[in-house]
Amino acid sequence: MGALERFNKLSHGQHSPSLTLAITNQAKAMKARGEEVYGLAGGEPDMDTPEHVKQAGAAALMAGFTKYTAAAGIPELREALSKKLLADNQLSYDAKDICVTGGAKMACYMAILAVVEEGDEVVIPAPYWVSYPDMVKMAGGIPVIVETTEATGWKMTPEQFEDAMTPRTKMVIINSPGNPTGAIYTRDELLALGEIALSEDITILSDEIYEKLVYGDAKHVSIASLSEELYNITITVNGFSKGYSMTGWRLGYTAAPKALAEAIEKIQNHTVSNACSFAQYGALAALTGDQSFVEEMVGEYDVRRQFMFGRLSQIPNIKVVEPQGAFYFFVNTSKLGLKSMNLCDKLLSRYKVAAVPGIAFGCDDGIRLSYCTSLEILAEGLDRFEAFCREH
Repeated sequence: MGALERFNKLSHGQHSPSLTLAITNQAKAMKARGEEVYGLAGGEPDMDTPEHVKQAGAAALMAGFTKYTAAAGIPELREALSKKLLADNQLSYDAKDICVTGGAKMACYMAILAVVEEGDEVVIPAPYWVSYPDMVKMAGGIPVIVETTEATGWKMTPEQFEDAMTPRTKMVIINSPGNPTGAIYTRDELLALGEIALSEDITILSDEIYEKLVYGDAKHVSIASLSEELYNITITVNGFSKGYSMTGWRLGYTAAPKALAEAIEKIQNHTVSNACSFAQYGALAALTGDQSFVEEMVGEYDVRRQFMFGRLSQIPNIKVVEPQGAFYFFVNTSKLGLKSMNLCDKLLSRYKVAAVPGIAFGCDDGIRLSYCTSLEILAEGLDRFEAFCREH
């Protein structure tokens, strides 16, 4: 199948962009008409980028750092990322094995392109971040979806992973902390999954973009840090969007063993050339400057998380698992008797509350609610959501 055929098949599939954009566009139209909308659909921090990061980016722009960089990023940033990965994640990567990309989304896609060929299978636990299956399809691969439940904390078990594997399995995607569930895999859980991947030489794509957004006693663990063998089959993906509220800066990165790192750099070289030059200096300031912003943001989101969990736990006809990371709740709404698109449409049109339908994440029996907004909006939005649930 050629690239055009794959694209046409993809654009007419059940995960076409209209599913994830319909609610957002409807909410924007309502706001434009002057209607009050309580947005619980956000996928980005509501805080501004730290001031010292903005100043560094602006200074680089004014100093004329506006030309091409090396494909994999400016040397200073790659060196800083190498130090960060060692200090924070116990991962030893040479700077040359790190590629700075146009966002973690692009990092994920290039990692997939570097590994997946026509007909290869990629195991993806669901609920999943919306773009994983489509990225696999665009690379010519076949997404193999593993459905998880609240009973396992929305996490794939080793048994499920083994059942999903075939001789064509080339990659498994692990997103921890996860979007849309906020689930975090423990060290032991990662080791168990890693042993299975090692047994069949399956590459692990470890998406760690929500690494800094971890609450309570939960700990983020990078699977590549658990053994030399796992290091050698893992591509670690991270970025600046979530932890430093830099979504619009479009900066992510991959860290991988030498052969995979070289493949990723070649793909970047022949596609986007390099990430934005002056934005990379902002990322450098984020890594090396004052980290109090991160601590304050995590503290604020933890307050909202606990408030939201308390409220959701009291609402009838739904089920919810307390998330340990990220800034989302994935709510099981199956008892309400509505598919997720229909539910979100009614919730928005009748109660003015915007949520994301679970079908976008491969689970039609739930919706995603975000706490990337003020406590006041959360309180009113949850009041309205409760009224909706009681009506149904």
